[in-house]
Amino acid sequence: MSIAVETAPVSFTPGAVKELFKLRDQQEISDEFGLRVGVEGGGCSGMNYILGFDMKKDGDQEYYIDGIKVFMHKAHGMYLAGMQIDYQDGLNARGFTFNNPNAASTCGCGTSFSV
Repeated sequence: MSIAVETAPVSFTPGAVKELFKLRDQQEISDEFGLRVGVEGGGCSGMNYILGFDMKKDGDQEYYIDGIKVFMHKAHGMYLAGMQIDYQDGLNARGFTFNNPNAASTCGCGTSFSV
């Protein structure tokens, strides 16, 4: 049985939602998959962000954010609470960006951070 927690720790901008739906449709990703948002050790600042479609795993919490099923390991919430994920499609930046209020510092590319 799947239980969705009401208050999601992360949010998406409209641009990110549009791009996530586009990617899901282009890659023909099954409804069994959700978007995994998380962190892992590594990167130049200490921790890397995880963002990709995946199956639900033990220890995951499930959220529905703007029509997107999101999986996040319980332990990652403390690093990501309040984070906003955006998608940039400009000349200077292209791709997903992470605005994380918990990050003490970030690397130049914005894909890793320290707390």
